[in-house]
Amino acid sequence: MTRRFKVLVVLVVLLLIAAGGLVAVWAQHDDREPVTILGTWTGEQAEQFEAVLRQFGIPFRYQGTAAQREVLLSKVQSGEPPDIVIMPGIGELAEYADQNRLKPLNGLYDPQQYGAPWNATGTASSSVYWVPVKADLKSIVWYRQGEKPADSPAPLRSWCIGMGDDGASGWPGTDWIEDLVLQRAGPAVYEKWALGTGDTQWWRSTAVRSAWQAWAGLLGQDRTRARHALLTDHRGAPDSDGLLFDGWGGCGLEHQGSFARSFYRTEAPHADLTDSAPLLPGGGRVRAHEVTGDFAALFSDRPGARELVRRLASKDGQQEWADSADFFSANRQVTPQDQPVKHKIAARLREGPRCLDASDVMAPAVRDAFYEAVLQTIARVAAGQDPAVPGLLRDVQRVQDAQGTPSRAAPRTVCSPR
Repeated sequence: MTRRFKVLVVLVVLLLIAAGGLVAVWAQHDDREPVTILGTWTGEQAEQFEAVLRQFGIPFRYQGTAAQREVLLSKVQSGEPPDIVIMPGIGELAEYADQNRLKPLNGLYDPQQYGAPWNATGTASSSVYWVPVKADLKSIVWYRQGEKPADSPAPLRSWCIGMGDDGASGWPGTDWIEDLVLQRAGPAVYEKWALGTGDTQWWRSTAVRSAWQAWAGLLGQDRTRARHALLTDHRGAPDSDGLLFDGWGGCGLEHQGSFARSFYRTEAPHADLTDSAPLLPGGGRVRAHEVTGDFAALFSDRPGARELVRRLASKDGQQEWADSADFFSANRQVTPQDQPVKHKIAARLREGPRCLDASDVMAPAVRDAFYEAVLQTIARVAAGQDPAVPGLLRDVQRVQDAQGTPSRAAPRTVCSPR
């Protein structure tokens, strides 16, 4: 080996070492960059969430938006997804997992602290791609304290209803349909419908059709109220205390999840709740409770992002959030605040059969068709037209049929056994 060649070799080695050092410096710099988080919470809820995150000591940058699905899709398509996304749409997260865009969460939290139906251990994949970091109860009705309704079906004039939303108008209507299917047909049928399993065309089944027609019949009691519901935001007017305390037209009942307390603002201490089943069209006993969650998923493997999810999903992280905000956890080790209404919610989140929100589990295309069909139903009723329920359900079933092979990451169960 000549001296000149030896010198060249040494220079190349030094350059590689320098380059490696440069890469290491940039990697360390990247680790110090704030963890980016995309969620749906804005206003006071966003402030409460950020207050909890600051206690973890991990730099972060949070963006909250009602148009989360559109913002996330844009970021993914541009090659700049957030490190963490927090969203209710398990069906949407399953599609991202199928595209190999999500990073597994295995080992970042203890699934036994959550249990069914919250954990993802029932999927066909051996990996876990999401964890609930906030939980809410549905299948309940809110009323003003001192005005508890009778345990019998309530007429349309009693209901405060708004279909509007910044991001996905119509979901308050799908909540009605889902609750009617769950209370009338039970968890087993509800689960098969939500997952689209088996040979049955569930959207055209008697269980779904009769529930839908019962809701259309309720709306048909008063076209003016149906029209008002179609044009009203589910949160009420800006700076108001929500639909329940607006009391438009004398309404005093609201079929809404536990998160409605945030809409009621200063009036929240004067709101109470009861189970929805006896008040729905047709009445009946409580067969299960629908629940919903906001699930955290990772689009990056950055250590800071993984540590933030680990801290947020832990018993201590969830307890901190529950203690400092109007928040409920799916973590079974978290103790709720000592308030009567919050104890009612927490108890129902842990007892009896619980089923995940069906539209949250569905593939995005099916979910969107569900939303659209609900809006078409209420629009036709408000216009004095036949809601044509069988035709609407046939159209949604076509979307379901076009989905093809089920997602490998989608949950295989939606309801807890007890």
